[in-house]
Amino acid sequence: MVTPAMVRVRFAPSPTGFLHIGSLRTALYNYLFARRHHGVCILRIEDTDRTRFVEGAIEEQIASLKWAGVTFDEGPHVGGQHGPYTQSERFDLYRQYGMQLVENGTAYYAFDSAQELDDMRARQQNAGIAPKYDRSTMRNQYTLGEAETRRLLDEGADHVIRLKVPLDEEIRFHDDVRGDVVVHGREIDDQVLLKSDGFPTYHLANVVDDHLMEITHVIRGEEWLPSTPKHILLYRAFGWEPPTFAHLPLLLNPDRSKMSKRHGDVMVTDFIKKGYFPESLVNYVSLCGWNPGTEQELFSHDELIAAFSLERVSKAGAIFDYRKLDWMNAEYLKAGNPETYADQILPDLAQMGYTYIDRDFVAKVITLLRERVTFLKDIGTFGDYLFGDTLANVDPTVWSDLTSNDALRTALTHFRAGLSADVLRDADAFKQFASSCAAEAGMKVGAMMKPLRIVLTHRDVGAELYDTVALLGVERCLPRLDAFLEVQA
Repeated sequence: MVTPAMVRVRFAPSPTGFLHIGSLRTALYNYLFARRHHGVCILRIEDTDRTRFVEGAIEEQIASLKWAGVTFDEGPHVGGQHGPYTQSERFDLYRQYGMQLVENGTAYYAFDSAQELDDMRARQQNAGIAPKYDRSTMRNQYTLGEAETRRLLDEGADHVIRLKVPLDEEIRFHDDVRGDVVVHGREIDDQVLLKSDGFPTYHLANVVDDHLMEITHVIRGEEWLPSTPKHILLYRAFGWEPPTFAHLPLLLNPDRSKMSKRHGDVMVTDFIKKGYFPESLVNYVSLCGWNPGTEQELFSHDELIAAFSLERVSKAGAIFDYRKLDWMNAEYLKAGNPETYADQILPDLAQMGYTYIDRDFVAKVITLLRERVTFLKDIGTFGDYLFGDTLANVDPTVWSDLTSNDALRTALTHFRAGLSADVLRDADAFKQFASSCAAEAGMKVGAMMKPLRIVLTHRDVGAELYDTVALLGVERCLPRLDAFLEVQA
């Protein structure tokens, strides 16, 4: 049973690239779990692998998480009582704890060269054996003896420190998503804990930091599940109580392969650039692997916190459906505040050179068009005929058909002559007026409306025509009608 006082979780990215959508989900689940239980959410940077370091990656990850509303109570950017929160600033600690394991007999020195290790793996592969460090034949303190080990250490010989895995017992642990897990010691490698350069591996640093930062729940991707037995052994070797583990299912492409750019966007920055709302992306990602147990699909920030639980996280991989995400983004666009949205796109509209970008007018355009687009940024291109007087080109064939239609010319001549503010006072008045203009030309009103839309907007689709004409107003409609009718002369 989880109690509020005990919950401390962490999200621990590496600076090896920008924030992946799967990493966002991991961070989000940690965040939701912490907030649900009034706990603490920590950001820790795991940068022990300097060979894969990407300049600016951490700054981008923090910025993307902030954009998504994932905030932290402790971390390198906010401080806290358990720092430093960057592993490269904690190397002395790892060396100290690694030596402690050698002293208590749960880890040991190994002096094998890279070539010797390659030869060992080749022999195992040729014999059909899964590659794993062979403690009984390689150059380590057990095969060399205490005196030779001490001599090599005194001479400064290159060495690593490896975990001594018990080969004759089963390692058991409970996972809040996977259930009970059992792995035999014979299947676990004698993992390197401290490398020859003194740098810790992920495994040692991870366990030491989780203990010292008092982490109660480790919520991470299922790719770390095979490492967990090693971590359980490390907790046992130190005499520490392990945290509760929960390994999240993979995010998958529609063909059930692991998510990759071959099928679409995978970095959070990709989604930001495309124009997704943070609320819609977070809402959708939260449902990729977690089921709230109801039919509800759209959640506010607070509703996600209140509903989230590890018990309803699935074991099976979650398909990332880009079309469903688009639908969800469109739903947020429909439900949001048009005035707020107007403030967001006004700079883009100004940059596009539009004339009619008064904030109140832009909010009305958004209200009119948001049922027709998926992204807020599309309003500027889809509604170009509302923001400016320079209209897009019409297909020449379509325009030729319109200009050669005498009945349409007559109907629109009547429409142009009678168009007034009174006609635009409401939809019924507009429809009656349009019907009378069509009747004067011997047309059905339905046959006039699409051509009228094309003449006024240079588009054959859009919002309700009355609403469009009313928003344009008489003064802006008349020149467009004149431009068409002059073509007829």
